[in-house]
Amino acid sequence: MILDIIKNLDYQLFQLINQLAFKWEWLDILGVFFAKYFVYLMIAALFLFLLKSRKNWKIIFIALSSALTARFVITGLIRLFKPRLRPFIDSNINLLIDKVNQQSFPSGHASFTFGLAMVVYLYNKKVGVLFFAGAFLVSTSRIFVGVHWPLDILAGAVVGIFSGWLISKLLKFKK
Repeated sequence: MILDIIKNLDYQLFQLINQLAFKWEWLDILGVFFAKYFVYLMIAALFLFLLKSRKNWKIIFIALSSALTARFVITGLIRLFKPRLRPFIDSNINLLIDKVNQQSFPSGHASFTFGLAMVVYLYNKKVGVLFFAGAFLVSTSRIFVGVHWPLDILAGAVVGIFSGWLISKLLKFKK
């Protein structure tokens, strides 16, 4: 019963976001930009910490370690045990980017960007909030363009935040 309610809510939220695709060209362009390319700007912004001080190599190392662990280790393991088809496979949706032949749960983009954001937030709260906003935009746009369900995004965000916290603790990150 509760699982059916969650699945229905997931579907309804997906439809609410994805139905906006193909209505306004400018929104489609922004959606594709955030879904496919904004993550590269987030990585570039991370490297801007080097301009402040060479001592920031550690923050960059920890942030990238967290993001890569979230995306390729934790997400990869979850996908082995909890496969889920992408929205375009079993639903009539608006698809704005190329089809991806992988499982969708949890979102790799969400886990990666939220992993970066968590470490940056632990280092600098103000900049971290901007990184979390970027992670949210990347993740929401993945629903908008039709390649992820909302629960994929939520799970990816949880994986990324957990990974950022864990890697920071393991590598004894201190400001």
